[in-house]
Amino acid sequence: MGTQNILNLFQGVSTLLSSEPTIIIARIGLILLGMLLVYLGKKEILEPLLMIPMGLGMSAINAGVLFLHNGQQGNLFVDPLITDTKQLLDVMQIDFLQPIYTLTFSNGLIACFVFMGIGVLLDVGFLISRPFLSMFLAICAELGTFATLPIARAMGLSLNDSASIAMVGGADGPMVLFTSLNLSKELFVPITVVAYLYLGLTYGGYPYLIKLLVPKKIRAIKMPPKKATRPVSSGEKMAFAAIVNTVLCLLFPVAAPLFISLFLGVAVRESGLKHFIDFIGGPLLYGSTFFLGFMLGVLCEAHLILNPKILILLVLGILSLLLSGIGGLIGGYIMYFITGGKFNPVIGIAGVSCVPTTAKVAQKVVNEVNPEALILPEAIGANICGVITTAIIAGIYITLIPLIK
Repeated sequence: MGTQNILNLFQGVSTLLSSEPTIIIARIGLILLGMLLVYLGKKEILEPLLMIPMGLGMSAINAGVLFLHNGQQGNLFVDPLITDTKQLLDVMQIDFLQPIYTLTFSNGLIACFVFMGIGVLLDVGFLISRPFLSMFLAICAELGTFATLPIARAMGLSLNDSASIAMVGGADGPMVLFTSLNLSKELFVPITVVAYLYLGLTYGGYPYLIKLLVPKKIRAIKMPPKKATRPVSSGEKMAFAAIVNTVLCLLFPVAAPLFISLFLGVAVRESGLKHFIDFIGGPLLYGSTFFLGFMLGVLCEAHLILNPKILILLVLGILSLLLSGIGGLIGGYIMYFITGGKFNPVIGIAGVSCVPTTAKVAQKVVNEVNPEALILPEAIGANICGVITTAIIAGIYITLIPLIK
């Protein structure tokens, strides 16, 4: 059997060798990156639930390229560019992930499922008991979401792409996915991948940012004991979810799927319907997160990643998260000065809505210098408000950007 026949038998190798040098390098690089993500997920340096399926999908899609019937190179995973109805029906019978992509991913449904699961995990009582503090810190922690947009425009991105990558500053993966699906369909995969890769930086990077900007003496501030307050009842939390959901859907109907998903999860939590709580907070949330990571990995094929805009997106993504963290700490410092030094400014970084990671990061950094300082209640309130604030900004961007000529 000749060399050519062997290559025809192993088409993944054949397509790799017959590709342009840049494609060869990109495919090998993405295969290795996928393996690295699996390793980092296993070590829990990055979120394993996302990174392990994403890494495996990334490696498989760039290895499993074959010659299709028309002589072009492709795969049997998914074709994100199919729009013709008849062609789509044909492809859904061939590409094994096409039904999942078409029916749950490309329309943002999977992001809504994840948001619903997040809602089940949220106790809005922390927010209701400290509404103005939480709201102020959350708005400050959106600095990257706002400031990155003009920076991205200055770097040559379109207004739609600029708004989408700026949403990384909200540190909420489903929100970035939903926004980019609406505004930047051609770049929504790399933008969302950048978002999820960088969310791991909130675990490892934000503690260093806090230590750089907040002196040890101030980090050790112990929050004064709060006056006894009446506990927030489940009925009040349910009413809050119903009213806020209605108001936000009325103001920003384009983001209504996100709002109803989040607050439906909150309502289910407060209803005490255990079977619904277990299903939404368990199989639905974890299953959706798993397939979200897997689909993102599968969509990371070499041709897409070679887009010259990718490097710009990588820079802007990290900048957006950095600015949001700085903005949250600035908000914390403002409260520190307003209260005459009785407020721990580290709480501000919890306004970056990576629930509950940034709140835990804030508490952990404080405990390193003062084990008796408890800031988690205030941090969780800012964290939850950050989720809502990021959803509102997504609604504003999706509504206004298309109207701007």
